[in-house]
Amino acid sequence: MSTTYYTPSHEWIRLEGEIATVGITGHAAEELGELVFVEAKDEGTEVAQGDAAAVVESVKAASDIYAPVSGVLAGFNTRLSDEPTLVGGDPEGEGWIFKLRVTDSAQLEALLDAEAYKASL
Repeated sequence: MSTTYYTPSHEWIRLEGEIATVGITGHAAEELGELVFVEAKDEGTEVAQGDAAAVVESVKAASDIYAPVSGVLAGFNTRLSDEPTLVGGDPEGEGWIFKLRVTDSAQLEALLDAEAYKASL
């Protein structure tokens, strides 16, 4: 079973065991516009909650993607190297950005559920 959590800065995180999948929300993807570049920090990089873990660039702007919780980067969606538009087309599915081995799952409790995230928009 997996549960999706959201941050006020428009990232989502879906925990499955110790590994979480992270991306940006549909709202963030819409605000950014067409993405032309996506890159995450190297696998094995430790990040604290709130640290920049990836960057996306659109025709409008560049934006950091922050780690919703502390962990170690465990992979990047390599499809985004050739198809950055996947993020905008399916932001909470095929357009995920990176995997994170969570080191402090208690931090998830401070994040938003889907209803609270939608209410914050």
